[in-house]
Amino acid sequence: MRILIISDIHANFTALETVLDDAGKVDAVWCLGDVVGYGPDPNECIARLQQIPNLVCLQGNHDAAVVGDLPLDGFNYEARLSVGWQQETVTAASRKFLVSLEPKTVVNDVTLAHASPRQPIFEYLLDTYSASENFGFFNTEFCFVGHTHVPSIFVHDHDGVNLVVPEPNTQVELRGRCIANPGSVGQPRDRDPRSAYVIFDDQAGTWDFRRVEYDVASVQERMQAAQLPERHILRLAYGN
Repeated sequence: MRILIISDIHANFTALETVLDDAGKVDAVWCLGDVVGYGPDPNECIARLQQIPNLVCLQGNHDAAVVGDLPLDGFNYEARLSVGWQQETVTAASRKFLVSLEPKTVVNDVTLAHASPRQPIFEYLLDTYSASENFGFFNTEFCFVGHTHVPSIFVHDHDGVNLVVPEPNTQVELRGRCIANPGSVGQPRDRDPRSAYVIFDDQAGTWDFRRVEYDVASVQERMQAAQLPERHILRLAYGN
């Protein structure tokens, strides 16, 4: 199957629509969580996802916080402001969707987790040490995660765990056990403001990593109108 892997949309409807258009026809969509948070379009993003056939969607930490299932202690001041706005903005139907999500699952013999297989809601896999600690927490060959907003592939082989950072618009073959992150649709943090996503072929085991530009300025305008934190508005233009 040709599967679209997306994560960390963060209420950025413009980025989501751009990615869906750019990806073209796929057999399924796996969303690794954080549909809401930071951005101006939580209800629009949820409604669009609900239109997608063969959708698997996880609950991320922002999704859990918006519905009151996660304390805000681990969020910085600006993130708490954003969560508060999202809580006031999401509709009852959107809330019902977010509550229904799980942070971890297994689909087609692939483990999916928002943050990590060990701590699905709130662990950052940013280095080989933290990644190596997680290989014992899933039994499948592949595990796909989001949360960091940084595209990466951690490969476990006879030398231990190695980090591979895929080049934009390149395809690699996933070999052996690995933990792979597609990056962020709505708020990249790898100093590239373009939306990141992956087309995964579960038969060939290929990871086709892609970047696409979207209309950042229009999203920033909606965030300004909603009086969302300035830092979250500015960072969209720089991808950090």
